[in-house]
Amino acid sequence: MEKQNNNDISLVDFNPQKDQVMELWFQDCIEFGHGMSVHLKIKNILYNKKSKFQEIAILETEKLGRILVIDGITMLTEWDEPAYHEMIVHVPLLVHPNPRNVLIIGGGDGGTAREILKHPEVESIHVCEIDEEVVKACREYLPSLASSFDDQRVQVFYDDGARFVAEKNSQYDVIIVDSTDPLGPGKILFQRPFYENMKKALKDDGIAVTQCESIYLHGHVIKGVYSFAKEVYPIVGYYNTLVPTYPSGMIGFFFCSLKYDPINDINLERAKRLPDLKYYTPELHRASFTLPLFATEYFK
Repeated sequence: MEKQNNNDISLVDFNPQKDQVMELWFQDCIEFGHGMSVHLKIKNILYNKKSKFQEIAILETEKLGRILVIDGITMLTEWDEPAYHEMIVHVPLLVHPNPRNVLIIGGGDGGTAREILKHPEVESIHVCEIDEEVVKACREYLPSLASSFDDQRVQVFYDDGARFVAEKNSQYDVIIVDSTDPLGPGKILFQRPFYENMKKALKDDGIAVTQCESIYLHGHVIKGVYSFAKEVYPIVGYYNTLVPTYPSGMIGFFFCSLKYDPINDINLERAKRLPDLKYYTPELHRASFTLPLFATEYFK
């Protein structure tokens, strides 16, 4: 039986046999629709609130730790979030030779900032998150990620990411767009003016990495972004990471660089010094840019 709680989280009760205890599962809402569904068994709802921008929930799962859900879509679970956060961060930061000033667009859960802080070269991290309620909720219920906001190098701005970037000029070595899907307030982050403004906000040798969906579910989105990104940046690549609790089991990123090559310019010495890694390796870094044959069609 499917039901909704007060703020429309999709929950499913399973009771296959009459004498068994009722089990409660969260059903991920797949916005693009491919006849697929992901269910996660949960123990209880820790947080559920509708902010000015979106519905935010944090659930305690049976086996995968805590899960952050926004507008019915899984953002992360504590179990497999390193596969996402390590790859969105360490790929650009190990390619740039001196990433001192970094901007995160989105990233209100704190996981991206946590990984950036593993790089001693970084002097400042600006986090531009549109929804203050996301940060508040994650500070309380996801400290394994959001404790990064307590570091003195991190400064959080509550603003629209597209507007924030448009007001900057040659300020950042690396920009990381840790965004939601191209719906609602996140839609503008998948459009050409935003990519042009990121370029303006970067220093002359800067790198921007942007979350850009799944090669299995969102080929039209990837193809659309590539059509203009290749005209804005001299070096553009696309790479994947494996995240089992995402609908297609993976998610990808655009690597947009003004100077450095994502394969040939990895700093292996700095990679060896990174602490507490669970997913990233230089070998995986290189391999992640190799795509299956069908996906190469998006980049012609």
